[in-house]
Amino acid sequence: MALEDAFSGFRRRDWDRDEADGTVRIAVVGTGGFARNRALPAIDNTEYCETTALVTGSPDRARSLASEFDVNHVLDYEAFLAGDHASVYDAVYIATPNATHGEYAIGAADHGAAVLCEKPLETTVERAQGVVDACADAGVTLMTAYRLQVEPTVRRTRDLLRDGAIGEVVQIHGSFSHPLIEYAGPETWRLDPVLAGGGALVDLGIYPLNTSRFLLEADPAGVYARTHTSGEPFEPVDEHVAFLLEFATGTTVSCTASFDAHASSRLELIGTDGRISIASPFGGVVPQEMVVESGDVSMEYTGQPVDEVCEQFDYFAYCVQTDTRPEPDGEDGVADLRAIEAAYESADTERRISIG
Repeated sequence: MALEDAFSGFRRRDWDRDEADGTVRIAVVGTGGFARNRALPAIDNTEYCETTALVTGSPDRARSLASEFDVNHVLDYEAFLAGDHASVYDAVYIATPNATHGEYAIGAADHGAAVLCEKPLETTVERAQGVVDACADAGVTLMTAYRLQVEPTVRRTRDLLRDGAIGEVVQIHGSFSHPLIEYAGPETWRLDPVLAGGGALVDLGIYPLNTSRFLLEADPAGVYARTHTSGEPFEPVDEHVAFLLEFATGTTVSCTASFDAHASSRLELIGTDGRISIASPFGGVVPQEMVVESGDVSMEYTGQPVDEVCEQFDYFAYCVQTDTRPEPDGEDGVADLRAIEAAYESADTERRISIG
C-alpha cells in the first residue's frame, strides 16, 4: 500500500456495509457527566440510534435532562432491574461506576436487551466473565465501549500495520495523564477501590493497553508494573502507574498513566522499517493528526476530528441490527482485566507476571 492510499478515504466507516435499517432504541443507564455531556449528544447525532429511556438514581432531577434530549421514559435502577418499560428499548448503554456494570448488564440481558458497557467491563476477571456468560446465554449482543477501536485514526493505523508499512512492530509507547481532582473533585467514585476496581491503571492506563492489543491483534504474554501514590486523596488507589507488556512476538508495549499530572496523551509505534505517531489519541477527541515514516518516506495527515462516541454508538447499533459480533466484545473486556490483574500483582510482588 502506498502511503497516499492509506490516507485516501481516511474517515470511511469500513465496518458499514449498508445493511442496517432503522434505529436501535437505547436506554442510557447512569446519567453522570460523561452520559450527559458526551453520550446523549452523540446518540442524538447518530444514524442508527435513538435514546428512549434514562435510568438514574434521581428520576426527578433527570426530568430536565430527559426533556432536553426528548426522552419519554425515566426510571430508577430498581424499576430497570425489575423490567419496567423494557418494551421501550432494544439495548442499553451502561455508564455507571465500574462495580455496578455487571448487575445492570446482566439485568438488561435478562430482559432481552443488547448491552454496550463502559470500560472496564467489570472490576475483576471473574465478574466480567459473568457478564459475558449472561449475555451469551440470553443471546444478546455485548460490546465493551472501547470507542477508539472505531475511531478512524486508530483503524487506519491498523490498516498500515497489516500492510507492513513500518515492518514488524518492535515497540509501542503509550501514555495518558489527566488531573482528576481538577475535574471530578476528591469525592469521586474513581478514588473508591471497591467501586472503581483500581486507580489510574483501570481508568486511564486501560486506553493504551486496549488500543495496543487492538493494533497488534494479539494478547500480551507477561507484564511488569509499578504503581505510586503520594497521599490523600489518592491513597486508596494507584495515582501513577507504569507498566511494560511483553508479547510472544517480542514486541514490547510501555505505558504510563497518571491521575495527578498535566492532561496529555500520546501513542507511538516503532517498527523495523518505520514509525507511526498519533497526536493526543486518548483525551476524548482525537485531533486526526498522525505522522507515518515508512523507509525513507514520511507523510503527515491532518483532518477534521470525528466524534468517536458517535462512531461507537453507530457501530454498536449496526452490530445489533445485523447480528454482527463487535470487535470490542465482552471477551475483549475480559482480556484487558486479565492484564490489569496481572499488572497489579506485578506491582505488589515486584516481579514479572505471566498472563495466561
